[in-house]
Amino acid sequence: MIVSRRIYDLGLPHRAVTVYCYLCDRSNKQGECFPSAKTIAMDLSISRRTVFRALNELLDKGLIEKQPRLRDNGGSSSNLYRLTDVQKEVDENV
Repeated sequence: MIVSRRIYDLGLPHRAVTVYCYLCDRSNKQGECFPSAKTIAMDLSISRRTVFRALNELLDKGLIEKQPRLRDNGGSSSNLYRLTDVQKEVDENV
């Protein structure tokens, strides 16, 4: 998925923009991906805590949706992240 330049118009911290770009790069045609916070942190060379802060900022702005995923045995797996429409968010926040 290609990142819209409008993501920069939202005044988000660089960590949130970086994680958003990462999610865009990893998402499928439906705008969905499911990397773990550990994987995001390792790939971007940032801490897991920074990843969690960025994800919370993106959730608060409505740029992503998060859905928990479970393994067959009932254990937790990585979350499913769904990218929402950036243009809609820019229009609402400008």
